[in-house]
Amino acid sequence: MARARKTITPDPYAKPIAKPLPPEKSLPGHLKQFQSPTRANFELVSPYGAAGDQPKAIEELTEGFKHGEQFQTLLGVTGSGKTFTMANVIKNVGKPTLILTHNKTLAAQLYQEFKAFFPHNAVEYFVSYYDYFQPEAYIPHTDTFIEKDASINDEIDKLRLRATANLLTRRDVIIVASVSCIYGLGSPSEYFDLMVRIRRGDVYDRDKILHDLVRIQYTRNDFSLERGSFRVHGDVIEIHPSYDEEGLRIELFGDEVDRLVRFNMVTGEVTQELDEMTIAPAKHFVTKEEGRAGILQRMQMELTERLAELDKEGKVLESARLSSRTRYDMEMIRETGMCSGIENYSRIIENRAPGTRPFTLIDYFGDDWLLMIDESHVSIPQVGGMAEGDKSRKTTLVQYGFRLPCALDNRPMNFAEFEYMYPKQVLFVSATPGDYELTKTGGVVTEQINRPTGLLDPKIEMFPIKGQMDVLLYRIEEVVKNGDRVLVTTLTKKMAQDLTDFFVEAGIRARYLHSDIKTLERHELIRGLRTGEFDVLVGINLLREGLDLPEVSMVAILDADKEGFLRNYRSLIQTMGRASRNVNGTVLLFADNMTDSLDKAITETARRRSVQEEFNKEHGITPKSVTRKLEDDLRINDPLGDIGDDSVDEDWEDNGNGIRPMEPLQPSSKTKRKKNSGKGTEMPSPFRGSYPLSSKAASGYCHQVRHDKSGTSSLEDLERQMKEAAARLDFEEAARLRDIIRGME
Repeated sequence: MARARKTITPDPYAKPIAKPLPPEKSLPGHLKQFQSPTRANFELVSPYGAAGDQPKAIEELTEGFKHGEQFQTLLGVTGSGKTFTMANVIKNVGKPTLILTHNKTLAAQLYQEFKAFFPHNAVEYFVSYYDYFQPEAYIPHTDTFIEKDASINDEIDKLRLRATANLLTRRDVIIVASVSCIYGLGSPSEYFDLMVRIRRGDVYDRDKILHDLVRIQYTRNDFSLERGSFRVHGDVIEIHPSYDEEGLRIELFGDEVDRLVRFNMVTGEVTQELDEMTIAPAKHFVTKEEGRAGILQRMQMELTERLAELDKEGKVLESARLSSRTRYDMEMIRETGMCSGIENYSRIIENRAPGTRPFTLIDYFGDDWLLMIDESHVSIPQVGGMAEGDKSRKTTLVQYGFRLPCALDNRPMNFAEFEYMYPKQVLFVSATPGDYELTKTGGVVTEQINRPTGLLDPKIEMFPIKGQMDVLLYRIEEVVKNGDRVLVTTLTKKMAQDLTDFFVEAGIRARYLHSDIKTLERHELIRGLRTGEFDVLVGINLLREGLDLPEVSMVAILDADKEGFLRNYRSLIQTMGRASRNVNGTVLLFADNMTDSLDKAITETARRRSVQEEFNKEHGITPKSVTRKLEDDLRINDPLGDIGDDSVDEDWEDNGNGIRPMEPLQPSSKTKRKKNSGKGTEMPSPFRGSYPLSSKAASGYCHQVRHDKSGTSSLEDLERQMKEAAARLDFEEAARLRDIIRGME
């Protein structure tokens, strides 16, 4: 952490550094349509067909889009198969699709599901590639400058690059994204123009190919072919694309391209012969060499103007600081085309006007696409809250001379700009649509209330707060005798911990789950609940969207009458939904007052239950609990786990997760996978991140990543052991330690 001398406090009445622009004027520029707007051919693969309310919902949504409706809302209750309905709508509409959700966990879950539904199409995963991120910031009152510090996940970076590359080269693309999709990327036009395209039989000078690869940020390494590098042996050029696990080989005969192939990076085996090869840039922020002079000139002009302003205000230190930092970045761009924090100069690089937003993933879709916003009641507010925090931090950096004013234009979209970018077809998906979605659709929703399994919404029982522990203990005992599990929700972390201690003292096997629990341990707790290691899980807000727990037959909500975020109508409905996957689903509400949220939630649940009972009676359906293979839940789900080895057999077999390997960049490519017989406690290869664990192995793995009693992490020791293992060529041990380190990070 660097320290800087005390500086002058900025004048609170000074004019703002940047003037906000309306969304129609803040566009980064006109973009061409990279792919002709033809119908995308999505091939939906599923062992089952539509059931319950799915057929009606699919038909209504498809017809609505065909008749020109821009906004539609799918109100689907928990367990009704909303994802399958979304997949069918994507297939029927036939357009590139962006599925936006509000966190990485749900994005990973959706990615796995859509990858299984569309194994022959390009299903991509686009989230923040930072395992750890500390943005640069300046705290004036303590005179503290915090340097940017980040740990980038190479696998997610690869997927992000693959997502953009596929968007610019094919139409049958589905991208599951977090809010990261509204943050700045490089210009799609520049990215598209810089792609290296080579055809077999054409004449190319070898040095020209090498120059083109360096120009798009690939590095030459004749000893180790790492991601984003290439090597040369005579007339043979081998490239490891930054977005793929397989390598590309160009074989020349003189200046003629004699052969183009894809090959396995480990064995060197040729997996596919190609007639044409497309190599996308190794990074999103790349610049044309001939454009660097203009970039440097514009940087110098803005620097001169800003230094004049600082000198006029008597800010000598800020002026010197800005001059030194900016000139260093200019020298790096002049020599290499890159610099640390180059994204802060994106407005200058892309030659945009001040106040305009940067290009984002959304700009890569062009004009003809489909947007689906999952869990829209949470995702929409999250999108709206991103821009202000970023603006506050960067304004301070600009005022104190750490950045040029152009840094303010490297920002996420504000909500008005996000709305302005809506395509002609937008689908909001939620069990509890928010007021925004209902306003956009005029209050009209497509309901998906009846589940394919015939399950009903849970029964609701209400009890006064006095004596609630006696009631709760008695009901938990009944549920446990039946072999089911219980979720209990509280309002605070301390209450969750204290209640867990109370249950344990009463002889109940209970654990708590809240935001202080690390991600890997959360998986272990959910696994333990499902396998019966304990019977009661106490939580706060983590027991809402996205938890699939068919063993849970009772949910208890304490302090249900305390109006607020955790006890509003939508939160209550979502929490109640955790009991809807079990035929004996019951919700216990402990409250002394009937609040508006409680009344609305109880009334809506009763309405849904009545509709479901009538539907089951009409169709002769007997409700049955959801059955889900326990080994599926014993996986530590990593969305990157099935993109590793692309050298596969055509007789590839499902190894239990229903997910096929990723399609390569070229639309016509076919890959082969060897049959995988590894099961049980087998550790992952260096290219795989999703693997089954036995109970014993999972427990041991989780134990190894805990922190010691002094509160200091053993991360440094593990990294040292990993390097020592690699040095003595014990790569299996090094890989095992690496996976433990990743779990800790």
